[in-house]
Amino acid sequence: MASEATQVTSASIQAPNPTGLSERYALALLGIVDDLRATEPGAADRIAQDLDTLFRLWQDDAGFRSFVADPRYDSTEQKRAIFAVLERAGIGTEVRNLLGVMIVNRRLATLPEVAASFGALLSARRGQQIATVSTAHGLNDTQRAQIVARLTEAGYSGVQLKENVDPTLLGGLVVRIGSRLYDNSLKSKLQRLQYAMKGAA
Repeated sequence: MASEATQVTSASIQAPNPTGLSERYALALLGIVDDLRATEPGAADRIAQDLDTLFRLWQDDAGFRSFVADPRYDSTEQKRAIFAVLERAGIGTEVRNLLGVMIVNRRLATLPEVAASFGALLSARRGQQIATVSTAHGLNDTQRAQIVARLTEAGYSGVQLKENVDPTLLGGLVVRIGSRLYDNSLKSKLQRLQYAMKGAA
């Protein structure tokens, strides 16, 4: 989400799917990006990076993820805690204001969906295509470059990777881009082998 180049978002849990509500918040933020474009050409990248930072925190920190999803906190408690996190992470004014509105509207739990929606909208605007890559272990830079190269060879342009780590896959990878699904995971290979053995019995 964060730049014109291929950007990778690592995840320890499955990324959320955008909803109509999250898209409305993301569109509002995109509108702010448009307003800033004349005076700050790099505003889209900066704001997207802020959301990426929060998204990674949500993915990697179970405590933060639990706090965001917990409806028992009132808006004052949520603002105090969230704004402290934003301050430590160096998050800018635009995302800070957006989260303030979400807290007032009791929508803080939609934070990951809003981040995903903003990334999808920005990628679509830039002509990028998002490939969701699920692997049993995190990818290194060489593997990421190889995946992008293979997808480019297959006719996809402006590929942006979104990574999920799913230990149940055991090995290999699953790539979803557009309506296509490429499943080369060890889990699927073992399942196919199991089916084949049942058929031969």
